Amino acid sequence: MAQDQAFDKIELHLIRVLQTLITERSVSRAAMKLHSTQPAVSAQLRRLRELTGDPLLVRAGNGMVPTEAAQQLLDPASRVLQDVQRLFGQRAPQRGFDAATSALTFRIAASDYLDPLFLPELVAHLKKAAPQVRLELLPLSGEFDYRRGLAQGAVDLVIGNWLEPPGELHLGRLLSDEIVCLVGEHHPALRLSARGWSVERYLASEHVAPTPLHARPGGDAPGVIDEHLASLGLQRDLVVRSAHFSLIPLMVAQSLLVLTTGRLFCSRYVDTLPVRIVRCPVAFPPLTYYQLWHDVTHASAANRWLREQVRDVARNLGTHGMLRRVRTEAPS
Repeated sequence: MAQDQAFDKIELHLIRVLQTLITERSVSRAAMKLHSTQPAVSAQLRRLRELTGDPLLVRAGNGMVPTEAAQQLLDPASRVLQDVQRLFGQRAPQRGFDAATSALTFRIAASDYLDPLFLPELVAHLKKAAPQVRLELLPLSGEFDYRRGLAQGAVDLVIGNWLEPPGELHLGRLLSDEIVCLVGEHHPALRLSARGWSVERYLASEHVAPTPLHARPGGDAPGVIDEHLASLGLQRDLVVRSAHFSLIPLMVAQSLLVLTTGRLFCSRYVDTLPVRIVRCPVAFPPLTYYQLWHDVTHASAANRWLREQVRDVARNLGTHGMLRRVRTEAPS
């Protein structure tokens, strides 16, 4: 009987508040995301503490962290909200999204592999189209579980490249890019003919690569380039792995390191650094970039608008990058 009375005190919105508080780790940020007020969310947190018998959020330095009990409640709460979305989402009336007046916060997790100009261009584009929206840009790394973040609604969109994107997520293809090599202007590859810059010379060179998205600290997970080389029975001499991808062209400019990645990324540096692009002797499939999202946000008018903006910015950058091809290619 007492348990039934406890269930009678729980409404769906309280579960949404619980999930948001745990993921945001802040009453004020949760209030903003819920379009509520801080006093109202604080009162709901007190109710949740009474119902669960746990503090849920505790002070840690200048912020708050979820308790162990709160972390265990996060997945069940997310599943409840997803099930409700499946039950009623298709029948609920869809409200349109007014970009000119919306003050929503969009959370985007993205790698900087695509293009050093991509995120700045995206921010400028979004702020012009929707002046009052707020943006939180999160890095993709081995420590960030983007699949869980999407499923829990903590992230709206993930942008990056995968050989095989996760099957449970929706995906939108942004663009495909050619794999090339970026080298310093004194690298021996620039003095060799196309035949002289052979697969053997390429593999024997010292290489630099970004830390793979799925790598953990101290781990040795291969990235997209090395996965493909391994499938061909090849292995390069990888001497530097860096989590700071945007700094790698500077490393290349001051060394004999070789960076193997998309042409679009490399082409942004040939006018500002002493680096050149050369064709890669190994045949690679195109590097394909995607935006990924979950069922949780699939039907949202606001998120559909966001995905359309991301697609347009990526396509525009891709078009401009192709126009630079002739100027950036080293002679063979």
